Amino acid sequence: MQSSHNPIRILLADDHPLLRDGVSGLIADQPDMKLVAEASNGREAIDQFRKYHPDITLLDLQMPEINGIDAILAMRSDYPDARIIVLTTYTGDAQVLRSLKAGAQAYLLKSALRRELLETIRAVHAGHRRIPPEVATQLAEHAVDEQLTSREIEVLRLIAAGNANKLVASELSITEETVKGHVKNILSKLGANDRTHAVTIAIKRGIIEI
Repeated sequence: MQSSHNPIRILLADDHPLLRDGVSGLIADQPDMKLVAEASNGREAIDQFRKYHPDITLLDLQMPEINGIDAILAMRSDYPDARIIVLTTYTGDAQVLRSLKAGAQAYLLKSALRRELLETIRAVHAGHRRIPPEVATQLAEHAVDEQLTSREIEVLRLIAAGNANKLVASELSITEETVKGHVKNILSKLGANDRTHAVTIAIKRGIIEI
């Protein structure tokens, strides 16, 4: 265990004050940990990271100004060895993969913070990775799925916003027939019955956000 004379220095970034208070309370009771800074949005998180160079960063993905993924990329570009634990309510495989590819070492569901946060902090500080079983299951289920292209994701986002094919075509400067082709591919890749079902699946998996 880390010595109390040289505790694990932690940055906490989340836009919900109550969650920050709860996590702060958990850390305050640990002699081997010290909360050195907090942030309420992604831009603050990057600034505080650069100022304090924490041993561990606890980072929410859905934050104002700069989202968690972009914050991870910024932190890791400055310090490639930065150790980052993602805090989230989402188990979607696409979001998990984006987080891990960006450089996060652990993915922790907020519903499990009280049970697993302290152990996860110590594990990541020791150089280990942590992914909850339910998240790992999601990753495994979709590991061999054909991925949506960037254009298909653009089309899906516009569909999720309530746009008909004609408006999607106009927005992307493509033909309506091309949009229909993209929609057909989207339904096939996601195993969806219709456009609404495709949007529901994509949100659940973290492919798009609304």
